[in-house]
Formats: sequence, C-alpha cells, structure tokens
Amino acid sequence: MNRPRPRGSWEPAPAARWEDAFLTGNGTHGAMVHGRTRDELVVVNHHLLLRPNGGEDALAPDLAGQLEELRDAVLTGRAREAVARQVTTPLQWVRPFHPALALRLRREPEAATDYRREVDHRTGTVTTRWSGRRAETFASRADDLIVHREVGTGTVELTHHWQLDGAPADLAAHTTASGEPGGAVLRTDVRHPGGPGSAFGYTCWTHVRATGGTLRAEAGAVRAEGCAEVLLLTRVHPWEDPEPPALPDRPYPELLERHLARHTPAYDRVDLDLGAPEEHRALPGSALLADPDTHRLALLERLFDAGRYHLLSSAGTLPPRLTGLWTGSWDTAWSGALTCDANLNLQVSSAAAAALPEVSHAHATFVASQLDHWRSNARRLFGLPGIVAPAHTDGRSGHAYHYSEDYPLHLWTAGAHWLLQPLLDHVETTGDTATAETLVRPALAEAADFYRAFLTRTGPDGRLLFVPSYSPENTPLGADSPISVNAAMDLAAARHTLTATGHHRLAARLPPYLVNPSGALAEWAWPAAVDDQEHRHLSHLHPVWPLGEINPLDTPDLAAAAHRALRLRGSENHSAHGHLHRALIAARLGDADLLGEALDAVLRGRFFHPSLMSSHYPGLDVYNADAAHTLPGVLIEALLHSTPERIVLLPAPPAHLPRGTVRGLRTRCRTTLTTLGWDTARGRVDAVLTADTDRSVTVHLGTDPGRPPLHLDLRAGRPTPLHLDHHRS
Repeated sequence: MNRPRPRGSWEPAPAARWEDAFLTGNGTHGAMVHGRTRDELVVVNHHLLLRPNGGEDALAPDLAGQLEELRDAVLTGRAREAVARQVTTPLQWVRPFHPALALRLRREPEAATDYRREVDHRTGTVTTRWSGRRAETFASRADDLIVHREVGTGTVELTHHWQLDGAPADLAAHTTASGEPGGAVLRTDVRHPGGPGSAFGYTCWTHVRATGGTLRAEAGAVRAEGCAEVLLLTRVHPWEDPEPPALPDRPYPELLERHLARHTPAYDRVDLDLGAPEEHRALPGSALLADPDTHRLALLERLFDAGRYHLLSSAGTLPPRLTGLWTGSWDTAWSGALTCDANLNLQVSSAAAAALPEVSHAHATFVASQLDHWRSNARRLFGLPGIVAPAHTDGRSGHAYHYSEDYPLHLWTAGAHWLLQPLLDHVETTGDTATAETLVRPALAEAADFYRAFLTRTGPDGRLLFVPSYSPENTPLGADSPISVNAAMDLAAARHTLTATGHHRLAARLPPYLVNPSGALAEWAWPAAVDDQEHRHLSHLHPVWPLGEINPLDTPDLAAAAHRALRLRGSENHSAHGHLHRALIAARLGDADLLGEALDAVLRGRFFHPSLMSSHYPGLDVYNADAAHTLPGVLIEALLHSTPERIVLLPAPPAHLPRGTVRGLRTRCRTTLTTLGWDTARGRVDAVLTADTDRSVTVHLGTDPGRPPLHLDLRAGRPTPLHLDHHRS
C-alpha cells in the first residue's frame, strides 16, 4: 500500500475565488496562489499584520476591588446584575488580521492547454503548468520570504495589487518601481487608516531578477520581456517590528534546497496509508470532495496530509490563527484572532503525536511572549498573583479586554492551564527539558499561584467553591448569566495544575465532578446550574480530552458518565470545531461509532474548499482552519493514545478506517510508534515500538478494561515488534 509521491493535491482549473487558492507558508509569511494563466494573483500574508481598531493599547478592566462582591452575587443568584456592573464599555474586538497585498502577474493572452495547478506537501511548493509553461511559489522556511519563479511565460508585468476584498477605502498605499543591480524592485508602503502616530502600517518589497531578456521598472510596475526565467523574492515588514535583514542573493535552486532541508524532513516524519484505490488517489481534490462516501479512504488520506501540511506551514512566529496564516479579505471573521477557549488547542491537537515540534515551539513562543500580559490580567481582574490568559488575542497582546455581558470571557480563569496543556504534551513526548525548565514548569507554577489565592470560598460540606466560574461559552438552562459556580472545566484545570505543582492538599479540597440525574457528567458541579446540551462547546469534558483524568481504563464509572454527557450533547450551529471536539473526546472514551459520525458530519457537510483549507460552518461558510488542522488529530486519536506509562493502540478505529498503516507517531512515553498496521476484518494488528530511552510501558489494545495489557521493557533505539489479535465488538 505504498502511496505514490509526491503527496499533495491538484486541480484542473484556476481558483474561482481566494478561498480556493492553494497555500504555502513558513510560519511567518504565507501565500495564496490562484493559478491563473493570464492575470495571476498571489495573495501575500504575514502572521503579524494587524489593523488598528482601538484595541492596540487596551488592558483588562480594573475589577480587582469587585471580586468579593461578585462572588456574593453569584452565590445568591444575582450573577447577571454583578456582571452587568463590570461591562461598562462596548465589546472591544482584538485587532483584525488582514492580507498584505497580492502579487499581480499579467501575462500575454493565449489559449491555455494541458492545465494543472498543484500543491506538493512534501516541498511546500505550489505549481501552475499550462502550454509548456510553469510558475512556482513557495514560502522559504530558511530565508523567510516568498519565492515565485516564472519559467517560459513570455512577457510578464508585475504590480502590487492592494485593493483586495474589504480593503478600507481610505487605505494609504504608495508603490514605487526602480532598477537595482541585477534586477528591479517593487516597493509598496501601506499606512493603516485610523492608526495613531506612524507605527501602524507595513512595507512589502518584491525584488525581481531575470535570466536573459530585459527588465523595465516604470509607473509602479516591473515588466519582464523575453526572459527565460523571472524570479520574484517578496518580504513584508510590519512597522511595529524591527526592519528585517536584506534579501538573500541566491539562485532559485539554492533557495529551494535551503527551504527543503527544513520543510521536507518535518513533513515526512509521519505517514498515513489507508489503502485507498490508486484511481481515487489520482483524482483532483474537488472530485474527492464532491463524493466523499465513494472516495472516503482517498479523501481521508489527502485531508490528513493537507492538515499536517497546513498546520506546519502556519506555525512559526505564532501558532495558527482561526484562518491559519492566510486570508484574502480585510473582513476576516472574528478578527482572524487566535481564539483560545477552544479553537487554538483543537488546531494544535496533533502536534505532539504527529511529530511536529515546530508547531509546539511556535506555541511555546506565543505563550512566553504573553506571560507579562497574563500577569497583568490576574492583577487587574482579580487583584491576585499568577496568570490569567485571554480567550481572544491578536497574537501581539495577551490582555483580556474582549468580553461582554453575554460572553463574560474576562472571568474565564482556566485559559492559562488550557494553553499550557499542549506544551505539557510536547515535553512528555519529546523530553524537551529546555522548554520544560524555562517555560512550562514556571508558568504552571504561576497558574497554581493564582488558584491558591483564588480558592478561598467554601461550601457547607467544607469543599472549596470555584466562584466565579465560566464554562465557555455556555449558560446554564434558565440562568440569567453564563457565570456560575464549579464549572467542570475550571475544576479540572485547577485540580490538574495544583496536583502537577505539588499542592495535593488544596487539590483534594476541590469538589468532585457531579453526575446529573440523566447519568451524565454535569457541566457545573453545582445543583442550581442545569446543563444546556444544545451547545457547540464541550468544555465540561476537559478531564477526558485533553487531560485523560477520566478514561475507561482507570475511571470506568466517570468515563461512563462522561460518555453519557457526550451522547446527550447536540451540535447547535454545526460548527466544524464542535464536531471534531466531539470526535477527540469520543476517541478517548473508545466510542468508534460516535467518532465516525462526527467525521461523516464534516466530510459530508461541505466543510472543505478545493484548496483543502476548511470552513467554520457547513456549505463552505466562513474560511476557517479548525477542521483542516484538527482532522489529523482526530485520526491519530482513533489509532493511538498514550500517557507517560501507557500506550493504547486502536482506542476507537471507526468504520472509516478498516485497515491501514501509520508510521512515525510519537507517544508521551518517549516512544515512537514506528509502524502500526491494522486490518479489522482479519483481526490483525502489527506494530513496532522504538523507545528513546530504556523504559517499561504497558500496551493496551483498545479501551476495554477487561482486556489485560502487555507489559514491555523497551531498550533505547531497539525496535520492538508486536503482533496482536483484534476483534471489534
């Protein structure tokens, strides 16, 4: 079942709109390639391009003096009036992410034959071919610039096209074109409207070099005539940052080779082969998406590959935004923010297991850069030490100023733990002691400092009360405010943080989770707070995924209650993150059927553009990376779960995955699943484990606590083969 190389996707026609453009990115710069033969647009993105909107200097509100009054109000059923007193200004969104501009390449008109545009995930290169001509684009991971090459395309005129979808009418843009030794340069300076002072804007340079022929720079354009090859090197400089170094003077083969040395080894670490028919693998992505039931195996293979590619490509300066690293519009939904109360963690859910430490390092850089702001949030909002993370951030500011009466996100205190959890997974998976010692453990200790100061109220039973408490972004049935007491997510975050930092006595005083009259794990361990099951968020199942505190092998009764809660939950607005969050939790609980249902909802709901980037809602409504980036994590969780002492093979393989092979997955016990092959019809599972260090582990096949595990002593670097029988009940 060896898949033909290169891995990627292709289309027989240019992108009809920017959402369909093929993507390349290096974690800082991104490009969206339409693939037009006559009037091409390559949209240029930069992770830190933000439009001023009044939030650039915003802080969390100074509410520290109101904490005890708020607690009294919540405990006596007056939460809404207390929260209303805190909301004295209109909702302030974080600064919106936006595109820089587009490289516009006007070529000579001609009838295009043998057209094909494709993206190669292994190289990160987008290529358009037609009539014996070729254009190639990649975002260099080594030199931090966008590289575009035209080969045999005749006369080409290059301009900077900044009037993209939704661009402000009063955007101040100025473009110049000039000659330079060995070529020409196109420069555009853009000043944001409404920005204070002169710091808000950006510059985009495109250096043009040609082989043969002539280059002419005039009237804001560069014209190449009779050239065998034209090379464009593009970089964006947000004015808030130091000016970047000079562009490298290297030929295309060297630029590509330097990029491939970083991109390809990272991408090649993991491979999923589901045994799809070769004729299906050969189809364009749009054909697979048009009939997902017929092409399910090939579609899942390609979405897995594309998801890992897009995740790797969008993580660097920051982890991925709601749109990854890309947008073709100035009106990006929800400001194109990093949304931290669900979406970001879902998007990076596969990073540790899928062997993408590059993504984890981007996440670590993001967290480290915001810690001072998180400390400010704790002081201003609660008057307490420690850290409190925001629910929304533009990537530069970590101040918690985005909140309203209906969405009191400023009172969500689980955010620091939630954002540190992917880094804990990374440390356990890789043994990255530097990240552990310099960031994760100190930050976790600061989160514990907050909880130690925050947890002062007690109930009649002597247990601590978690108040105020918020379960994003839900409200108890019949309640007049989302703010309540003892949200399960808050309890899980506090218990895990305190336990991990050695504060066991305080953790033991937290109330247990509540099982409601339906036999389900309650969203609030507070009898007055009644579950609203028609909601897209599943925050109350945080102890199942990602924590693993509740699981079928160790806590079967609580796992059954969590399973009941998951089964009762509706899909509300059918957002992609809701379906895939459900699937991740189903995998931990061993429910292959529910995981399969969630996958079906995404595959059949028209969530994926031909670019294989996804949408937030069904029917390609709202460009959004949640489904694209999270789907690989769902497939991995169906095949593998691990703790520092345990490996669970095939915890929840749905009917979508009757057989296959996965290679290179990483576990939290510092062991690589070098190969996992399974065939559920034959009941065979073959695996090879290779440990980084000598260690003892238990290996479970499935999540049935009645099935005895294997106890293995692994030796560092020595592959250990396993041959197991597996029959799905």
